[in-house]
Amino acid sequence: MKQKKGLFGFLSKTRESLTNSLGGLFSRTGSLDDAAYEELEDHLIMADFGVHTAREIVEQLKKSARRNRVDGIPELGSLLEASLLDILSGQNDAWDGETAKPQVILMVGVNGVGKTTTLAKLANYYKSRGHSVMMAAGDTFRAAAVEQLQAWGKRLDVPVIAQSIGSDAAAVAYDAMNSAYAKNMDYLLIDSAGRQHTHGDLMDQLQKMKRVIGKIDETAPHQILITVDATNGQNVLSQVENFQKTLPLTGICVTKLDGTAKGGVVVALANDFRLPVRFIGVGEGVDDLSEFSAREFAAALVPDMDTEESSQA
Repeated sequence: MKQKKGLFGFLSKTRESLTNSLGGLFSRTGSLDDAAYEELEDHLIMADFGVHTAREIVEQLKKSARRNRVDGIPELGSLLEASLLDILSGQNDAWDGETAKPQVILMVGVNGVGKTTTLAKLANYYKSRGHSVMMAAGDTFRAAAVEQLQAWGKRLDVPVIAQSIGSDAAAVAYDAMNSAYAKNMDYLLIDSAGRQHTHGDLMDQLQKMKRVIGKIDETAPHQILITVDATNGQNVLSQVENFQKTLPLTGICVTKLDGTAKGGVVVALANDFRLPVRFIGVGEGVDDLSEFSAREFAAALVPDMDTEESSQA
């Protein structure tokens, strides 16, 4: 229960937004009708679930209500939580190649979403669990990115493979792969340059990195994670879509969930792309990265009006 309350706190802005908007709806004593469903859909859209996902959820709720013979508005909250859990948990499968050593993870994403910081937090996450970790500064496009990762390496006491600014990122990945194998590392985390999908040369560079990594281990990279910033709302959907055209993404890391009322976009991501949300960032500290829990997230998103009322008393 303590763990769930923690997530409630991290998602306070999204939760407050939904509580304020859905509170009036869920507290009614009337019967479910088209107007109630339309109002719910509007509130979900305003919480950045997106039009497509909000509409699908409402249609699913209508079927669930008929199947379970639910006709009162107050019961809509529990049905909504179950629907969200179904969407969010359906994609949380086991990591492919999780027994490989080293487990190679390539991190991608656009500029400014916290990709390099998320990579460092991931290194801390695995190291704190007793694993040996190495990082690779594959963002050779920006001097600040290499310096940032090297600073994180010193802070975390994690080795960082890097080359000079402007070097071939694939060469960095190749050196890092050889070093990680030689040192018998458990995890190799490879950073990459932030880019928009319109940067054709940088997107080609990502494919080259993947090919070079695969020459050393044909099963690698075992995970290709895209980092997105929750505060960007529906814009993250196009980011994932465009990267997925270039690389076989295996999961999503969502940052800055603690600072936005747009947490509903996580549901839209899971629903639209059938990709598991692997990790969520809920703060600026190095420990503020958590494995995603569909059950806790769904519970934290849906207002429990009894709890809300008692907390305000």
